Amino acid sequence: MLKFWKKKPAETPPQPPAGEAAPVPAELPAADMPHDADAASLDNPALGEALSEASPPAEAQTEEQPFEVPAAAAAPARRSWRERLSGSSFARGLSSLFSRNPKLDDALLDELETTLITADVGIEASTSLVEDLRKRMHKREFADAAALLAALRKELVMLLAPVQRPLDVSGRKPYVVLTVGINGVGKTTTIGKLARRYRDENRAVMLAAGDTFRAAAVEQLKTWGARNSVPVIAQGQDADSASVIFDALQAARSRGADVLIADTAGRLHTQGGLMDELGKIARVLKKIDAEAPHEVLMVIDGTTGQNAVSQVRQFRQIVGVTGLVVTKLDGTAKGGVVFALAREFGLPIRYVGLGESATDLRVFEAEAYVDGLLPADIGA
Repeated sequence: MLKFWKKKPAETPPQPPAGEAAPVPAELPAADMPHDADAASLDNPALGEALSEASPPAEAQTEEQPFEVPAAAAAPARRSWRERLSGSSFARGLSSLFSRNPKLDDALLDELETTLITADVGIEASTSLVEDLRKRMHKREFADAAALLAALRKELVMLLAPVQRPLDVSGRKPYVVLTVGINGVGKTTTIGKLARRYRDENRAVMLAAGDTFRAAAVEQLKTWGARNSVPVIAQGQDADSASVIFDALQAARSRGADVLIADTAGRLHTQGGLMDELGKIARVLKKIDAEAPHEVLMVIDGTTGQNAVSQVRQFRQIVGVTGLVVTKLDGTAKGGVVFALAREFGLPIRYVGLGESATDLRVFEAEAYVDGLLPADIGA
């Protein structure tokens, strides 16, 4: 006897009750993420004038829908500024100096000056600061070393307070952030962390893989994009960087992005041709938005010490740096270069890197930074 089996209909996923939105997964599969896209064509006549050697544009992105900002993940517990900065030579030197409850005299101030210079605060800044404290000591303004430490704290905070200016990306749409810096400072990693920060603020973020020189740079940025569900505009290796970033700004405008963060190839400040390329990128962006880039964010490695000062000086002349990020301050950094940069340039220090995780890119806070370097009390 023949038996006929009825085929079981395919199961459909449960639907939400009427009036409720379907749940959004916390993390999309990598294959579904719009993390690699090439934007619109470069047939703008004005662009041709600025891109004399631009590579052929990639195919246009076929789908240009508004962003869906994913729900922010819960941030892990963060370590305090003191925990992050206590290992620096600045913090260790001051802790050693004041831990023995020293005698308030010129010898103490001489040791303090040596500690500041060794910690990369800079000779001029260190000498000026200590001489001011010396005059006040001779006027008997300090009862003991603890009072001197309190005065030192106040002076250091006053030095950093003018550069405590957080980056506000709400004034333009898309707000274009062009990141620059020498090789190895953590530029691409900083971009990934910034993307996470802005995404967690419910902003639609797009990244531009403008570092077409380093082989792994594009893939590294795509990895950050996939991790944070943020689209990345990219072309092949050795593509014209200005062309890639121009494409990205076109795509960001058409897709309603709030923030566009553009990566660029790391370069030494002594490499004239590569430095000129940054000026070219800025000119090309102005073909679309006369005020772009709205922020030129220079990433500084906190372990490079006084060399960071000369780097900023050169980059500022070429591309008009408007803000700084100082990275790797939790590792072998001496900690004082932040004061040297503040005194020399007065540029806003937007963020500092205090660790490896995305949440360790902190908005710069003058008082928190100084308190992280100084001993809490005499004898601490």
